[in-house]
Amino acid sequence: MRIITRYLLKELGGPFLAALFISTIILAAGNIIQTVDMVMNKGVELFQVVKIFLLFLPYVLIFTIPISVLSAVLLGFGRLSGDNEVTALRTSGVSIYKIIFPVIICGFIISLFSVPLNDSILPQSEFAARKLLKKVGLRHPAAMLEAGIFIKGFEDYIIFIHDVKGNYLEDIRIYQPQKDGPTRTIVAEKGEIIPMPEKDSVKLRLRDGSADEISSDKPDEFYKLSFQDYYMTLNLEKAAGAANIQKKAREKSIKEILTDIKTLKEDSVDVIPLRIELHKKLALAFSNLVFVIVGIPLAITTHRREKFIGFGLAIALFLVYWGIMLGGIAFAIRGMVPPWIGVWSADIALMAFGIFMFYRTSGR
Repeated sequence: MRIITRYLLKELGGPFLAALFISTIILAAGNIIQTVDMVMNKGVELFQVVKIFLLFLPYVLIFTIPISVLSAVLLGFGRLSGDNEVTALRTSGVSIYKIIFPVIICGFIISLFSVPLNDSILPQSEFAARKLLKKVGLRHPAAMLEAGIFIKGFEDYIIFIHDVKGNYLEDIRIYQPQKDGPTRTIVAEKGEIIPMPEKDSVKLRLRDGSADEISSDKPDEFYKLSFQDYYMTLNLEKAAGAANIQKKAREKSIKEILTDIKTLKEDSVDVIPLRIELHKKLALAFSNLVFVIVGIPLAITTHRREKFIGFGLAIALFLVYWGIMLGGIAFAIRGMVPPWIGVWSADIALMAFGIFMFYRTSGR
């Protein structure tokens, strides 16, 4: 039996590592592109950017580890079933439960490993990344100015920039909505960013443009002012985050969330969002075990050994899992079901489906 166990784990180990590498690269692709852009075009130090990327990596892993577990099970047992090796073992008198028991234990161990990943490693890394991004934003304001989008992070201003090259800007539009009047508009062909980190602000030097200025005779009206050089100061404190950054619910450990729940309940504050975040940490961790239980009978039943189909089926099943969980969370937020039911709904549904499939498979 030990020989069979080693053979199974070897058969599943390769697909797991391959799926983990591929899925992590795919999900991290957006961050990789932003990393290159921050180094090449925004002037941010490579060390700082790599550090930010590594700090966000645990967030990617909470998705890619379950996908990889499911892919490994579907690919491994799909090949074994397609080559009739599972049938041969069962014909030799080896129970299906003895075959799968070591794999289920591995799934349980991976789930236990994922608990500290979701409970401490991920919250700490995300919080550290946010604090680091604040420092980067103060030292390299160009990293906060994205070309081609409306930037609303700066207080009182909405900024649109067509092109950003380092600290130099081209074709800038700055809008300042007024409470009781028309929106003030500043247009410039070119601009330059002048960082002022000691004041938590940045100075913009705008060139060759026009600005709406308030008329001294009629404060409710503007007059158009053409300029060659125009300076304005933007406060970075709100855009980069408050000086004392507070943790989000996702950035807190289970212990911290339980403390917040106790404190807020004393003040009669609705704590459903915190309870949802609490259960998500555990439900996502044990999704690895759920995917093992549902993946084995599904792979044996489908008899598909093609890697592309197996990986595609893993993605589809993972999306089903998330669809059920998000639906359950939506019901929990509306108070229609308890938070634990809403969050654990996907685990419960797929676990029940997997057990049913096991029952049908073992009866063959």
